Amino acid sequence: MKGSISYYEDRGQWIVSWYDGGKVWKITRYKGELMYHRKIAEKCLAMVQADYENYLAGLGAFRIEKYTGKGWTDVIEFFEEWLETKQKKKPATYKGYRSYFVNWIQPFFAETPVMLHEIQLNTLDRLLEFIRLSPKGKYNVMNCFHAFMDYAWRSKRIPEMPPFPKKSDFGLVEPTIRWLPEERQMKIIHAIPDVHRPIFLWLKYHLRRPSEACALHKEDYDPFNSVFVIRRSISARKLVDSTKTNIEHLIPCHSAFEPHVIKLMKEPGRLFFTNPRARRKNKRYTNESLNRLWKAACKAVGEGIDLYSGLKHSSCSQYVNEKGLSISDLQTITDHARIESVRRYAKVEVVRRKQLMEIGRVIDFHKTSTNEK
Repeated sequence: MKGSISYYEDRGQWIVSWYDGGKVWKITRYKGELMYHRKIAEKCLAMVQADYENYLAGLGAFRIEKYTGKGWTDVIEFFEEWLETKQKKKPATYKGYRSYFVNWIQPFFAETPVMLHEIQLNTLDRLLEFIRLSPKGKYNVMNCFHAFMDYAWRSKRIPEMPPFPKKSDFGLVEPTIRWLPEERQMKIIHAIPDVHRPIFLWLKYHLRRPSEACALHKEDYDPFNSVFVIRRSISARKLVDSTKTNIEHLIPCHSAFEPHVIKLMKEPGRLFFTNPRARRKNKRYTNESLNRLWKAACKAVGEGIDLYSGLKHSSCSQYVNEKGLSISDLQTITDHARIESVRRYAKVEVVRRKQLMEIGRVIDFHKTSTNEK
């Protein structure tokens, strides 16, 4: 490989040409600036040659893109390329990645011009500090960037993956789960108009996500085995033929919900639940419409709890606190692959823990009384 310097009169600037096995790379900028003087072009060529010689000596990576890009960093351009590979992801996932890029990753690397192969822990620490979001928001952005860097490594754009900040560096605190006893939960559900109540009862009894209820089709119900096949969801307001985890779940129909199934299956349309007040052609419920109905019912009965906590979290917590089920039993009901996903409900089993504590107190009192005799 070798290079040369040329002057383009029509542009009034100097350009460095770098030759690689019959291919010619044109370098028009030095550290992001156009080269209007020959000495600047000479500096640029000398830097390219030095990088290449270090590469041959095993002292670092050589990427001609470091010099041929639009600026003094190839991070932004390559991240945009990576984003294009994520078009097939769920709409909400792609939308999130693009938001992280536009709001945090692109501005940071515009201010901090480093090359992909130069990114190390100190750069990532500065990126983490640059992101002005909640700890969970920071964690999500950094996870996105970690996936991007992994792609860069697998594409041989970087020699190795740099270490990322540890999870403890984010200041994450798992929030305490909010939940309602079944009696209070049912008061809210009964405050919802009759025409909308079935979808809320389904969410209460089957412990699924609202987006899965909105996407449920009649063909997803097996009447012979009385089982729901959860295989669709809503992502960024679009119906997708997969769940959030890309796993299908077989959920038995709760006996308390069976009378509603018979009626709903007879109604016209492909969707299992339809909103008669919806403007959409298919009358599909949305997360927004469910939240509006839920908030109105909460206000009517004097409760203040969000939809997800009032239904899924509450029903899960009721199984542990009010019905005495173990965490492993709850895992079986919810069909979670990992018990860690349901173990957080153990933190709220206050009623169950109190029962066990009281049993222990009675036993200790009995032993004390026997010893005294």
